[in-house]
Amino acid sequence: MKKLYLYYLTVSFIISSCSSIRVAADYDRSVNFSSFNSFGFFEDGISKVKISDLDKRRILNAIENELISKGLKKSDNPDLLVNIITKERKEVNIYNQNFGMWGWGWGWGPTFGLNQTNISNSTNGTLFIDLIDNNKKELVWQGIGDGYLSTRMDRKNERIKEFVTSILEKYPPKN
Repeated sequence: MKKLYLYYLTVSFIISSCSSIRVAADYDRSVNFSSFNSFGFFEDGISKVKISDLDKRRILNAIENELISKGLKKSDNPDLLVNIITKERKEVNIYNQNFGMWGWGWGWGPTFGLNQTNISNSTNGTLFIDLIDNNKKELVWQGIGDGYLSTRMDRKNERIKEFVTSILEKYPPKN
């Protein structure tokens, strides 16, 4: 029973760790980020992203809300252009657990135990958010978020917000 409890504890830890988003950011250290007051979306780049239009809108709305909450204004002639890139990969995880013991008698005896195999499928995704200086046409900041993507439709919007919020916590950079 103790082994079974340990097994379920391990599986629940693995599942709960899937919800975290790993985030990194890189930026041009010579740029004064306080000089950027407005943003707009880089339509040419965003149109090439190979995800559904619904997910694209979810991501762009979440980015817009986060940047506005940071004091930037959406503009037709922005200081910053926002571009996104997405990547997706499927993962298959196989957990094989053997519980029990061997029985020994004359020579070798029958086995007693339980063999349990669990297979889980998940999709991991990476979201890149690029901020481009519109005057210089140069990338000045890039945030990357990597984590589990929800397949449940009722959690999709929430998960996208988690990704965007986690990534944009790194903007503006603290020198």
